[in-house]
Amino acid sequence: MARRLQARRLEGTEHNPWVEYVKLAKEYKDSVNLGQGFPNFPPPDFALEAFQQAVTADHMLNQYTSAFSPSQDQDLDSSSSWQLDATELASKFTPRTKALVLNTPNNPLGKVFSTAELQLVASLCQQHDVLCISDEVYQWLVYDTHEHVSIASLPGMWERTLTIGSAGKTFSVTGWKVGWVLGPDNIMKHLRTMHQNSVYHCATQAQAAVAQCFEREQLLFGQPSSYFVQLPRDMQRCRDHMVRSLQSVGFKPVASQGSYFLTVDISDFKSKMPDLPGAAHEPYDRCFVKWMIKNKGLAAIPVSIFYSRPHQKDFDHYLRFCFVKGEATFQAMDEKLQKWKAELEL
Repeated sequence: MARRLQARRLEGTEHNPWVEYVKLAKEYKDSVNLGQGFPNFPPPDFALEAFQQAVTADHMLNQYTSAFSPSQDQDLDSSSSWQLDATELASKFTPRTKALVLNTPNNPLGKVFSTAELQLVASLCQQHDVLCISDEVYQWLVYDTHEHVSIASLPGMWERTLTIGSAGKTFSVTGWKVGWVLGPDNIMKHLRTMHQNSVYHCATQAQAAVAQCFEREQLLFGQPSSYFVQLPRDMQRCRDHMVRSLQSVGFKPVASQGSYFLTVDISDFKSKMPDLPGAAHEPYDRCFVKWMIKNKGLAAIPVSIFYSRPHQKDFDHYLRFCFVKGEATFQAMDEKLQKWKAELEL
């Protein structure tokens, strides 16, 4: 008998749900894609100017680089009501635990972890001598009165935390594919070795442009003209617009505290139309998204795809919508939802 060439844990990973739903949305050409998490409006002029300057100003930037450069309705459910279960979280730590991955602001829920929750995570990491890998790519996209706190800033956490950031989310340039990691050198040296021997680096010009963008923002930090002030303000308006529009047809939004995304509860739809077509044992939210694309012209992402198979059925009544979109997309969304609402009133 031939020796098995791939680990059993890789079974099923060949299926890419992102590709599936994006392809389906494209097949129905009139559909409005609110699933993928990217802005479809231009990045700020200063970012484009920085990139153009980086491409043309210094010919050495076309060569190798070191690769690393350093108000809401009170009746509306909120991502803040989703909280860590201290007992369950503690039970997941064993002598074999090496690392914990944290994501705040969170995708898909839009939750911004509180200082108390971060202190809980920090205490467990220190108690079990565990590395914390903290994905904080949405750190500047925080809404209402919420505040992003980096877990690396808590006592005893800098020396055991790698903090990940993203220029794509920070400056609305997701196609640049520039990010960074902050952490102590005794950990970073291993990350640099791994990165050097795998991805190596992205385009040097993009790195230089991102550096210029940060220099600009450092000068304007906290001022009304800062992009870090303008972007969350504008995206909060987009979030609120989407909340009102989706509520009009029966979706129950979970108010997002941060990130690009709005999660909505479709339990009412599940009870009224439980038998949507789909493959055997396919989670309901996946069937619903396919039905919605085909029949209502709106695309979203089913939340169950974020979960392992044993837990998908527990979260198959949620969808994720992206509200970081331009005015034309919102107008198209509203037209679809107004038509849907009219059909419900017949």
